[in-house]
Amino acid sequence: MAGEKTGPTAVVPFRQFVLKVHSRCNLACTYCYIYAGPDRSWRARPPTVPAATMRQTALRIAEHARTHRLREVRIDLHGGEPLLTGPGPLLAQAAAVRAALPAGCTAEFGVQTNGTLLTRDMIDTLAAAGFRLGLSLDGGTPGLNRRRIDHAGRPSWPAVSRAVRLLHDRPEVFAGILCTIDITAAPAEVHDSLRALDPPMVDFLLPHANWTSPPPAPLGPAGRTPYGDWLCTAFDLWWDGGPGPRVRVFTEILGLLLGRPSSSEAVGLSPVVALVVDTDGAIEQVDSLKSTYEGAAATGLDVFHHTFDDALAHPGMAARRSGRDGLGAQCRGCALVEVCGGGNYAHRYRADAGGFTNPSVYCADLERLIRHIAARLDTTVALN
Repeated sequence: MAGEKTGPTAVVPFRQFVLKVHSRCNLACTYCYIYAGPDRSWRARPPTVPAATMRQTALRIAEHARTHRLREVRIDLHGGEPLLTGPGPLLAQAAAVRAALPAGCTAEFGVQTNGTLLTRDMIDTLAAAGFRLGLSLDGGTPGLNRRRIDHAGRPSWPAVSRAVRLLHDRPEVFAGILCTIDITAAPAEVHDSLRALDPPMVDFLLPHANWTSPPPAPLGPAGRTPYGDWLCTAFDLWWDGGPGPRVRVFTEILGLLLGRPSSSEAVGLSPVVALVVDTDGAIEQVDSLKSTYEGAAATGLDVFHHTFDDALAHPGMAARRSGRDGLGAQCRGCALVEVCGGGNYAHRYRADAGGFTNPSVYCADLERLIRHIAARLDTTVALN
């Protein structure tokens, strides 16, 4: 959902609710920060969300919408792999939310999937219920998806490529592709192969890393910006390539440079408007925090005993909603702070110094990308 400008004391309600409907996954991606990361809380949670928990979550969403007079909310059914439940429970969960919402408030539903279980019938069923489907994919070739394997080490690409073809025929259902950057893959190969799949949107994601658990590609020596260089190359291919999919990280930065608010946690200073409800009803902060340490996303709250307004007041949530004031001194004094926003909150973590008040571990890379996009934008404006 779009971010918004607010004063320092404004209360910005949640508008996006990420509901975990299955806490297990049929893939074992080698870079997964949930199942291969430091937080193991998923092991103690129900594999699937009980119907009673979903009903209570629906009531909490409705309560929040009523309290804050929301006209629209976004509901993302997530996992694990949400399609492990089949479409039936997803339809029931959507129906529970719609039935609970107050008059005048509508819900937009999405499912983020690895695509391996998608069939034509499943797409038709979910489309009829108003769902949009997003794919997680590392590129448009078997080799680029070599890290996305199942628990027996078999590639996921054959099944996912079928899903892409099915979704291509249903553009009103296809939400887009999330692609985690693999620094060893050529940006041209990744960009061109994804463009060939013709999704409506692509989002290039930096691998979840921090100062205590650094990114796969070393960031030193000083002045080296491998992820920034990768993204700059991808930007030039996109900028010069004519009509194609929207690339979210690029359009977000362009919008910020032009004075618009952000709608992503990756950049900008707009307040966070999302929370997570896990399969046991626990209210949590965004999953990316689980890449830092055990329990980093936990709030101690749950839908049975607490409202979402209680979550708004949680110190962890507040820290991620305080804009410039929540940044460290280095970020507050940076000329790019309004655009960069300190980067993804999880990427700032350092266990031995400052917690989350550090610059992003990708600070130099973000600066490289933002300045490059600004220069390309200036040149284009000057020529026109």
